[in-house]
Amino acid sequence: MGKSFMINKTISIHKIGDVLVDSFHYLALFGIGATIVWSAIHDYMGMMKSGHASLEDILLLFIYLELGAMVGTYFKTRRLPVQFLIYIAITALSRHLVIDVQKVADSFHLYLLLSITVAIAILSVSILILSYTAKHYGCPEDSERQEEK
Repeated sequence: MGKSFMINKTISIHKIGDVLVDSFHYLALFGIGATIVWSAIHDYMGMMKSGHASLEDILLLFIYLELGAMVGTYFKTRRLPVQFLIYIAITALSRHLVIDVQKVADSFHLYLLLSITVAIAILSVSILILSYTAKHYGCPEDSERQEEK
């Protein structure tokens, strides 16, 4: 009887822990999602007030879109989509490149622009590799879920 009681107690503690972790995930996801929407609306209203949107403003909206998609994907699958993070990094670097292109005056800025371009190329290749491996080899989490069923 003592051993059975301890096993039941351990199972109930794990259930409580699972509920607490899930609650934290949902609360954090809703908080992050609300922050993304709030920031996007704030920046969009600023664009509306100015009467136009520049290319850097539009790229910023794409960053918000990718952040929202990443939160939505994480909410549905409980997996962090690394590809969305790379898309966000590429968009942020592109936005930075667009802003700094107008300021190229010395050789340091030229090296900065060149390094940003190389970073975008490396990130693009990493997306290609991630897409290829996911298509041909799948995802480790998917095989674990199939074994559980």
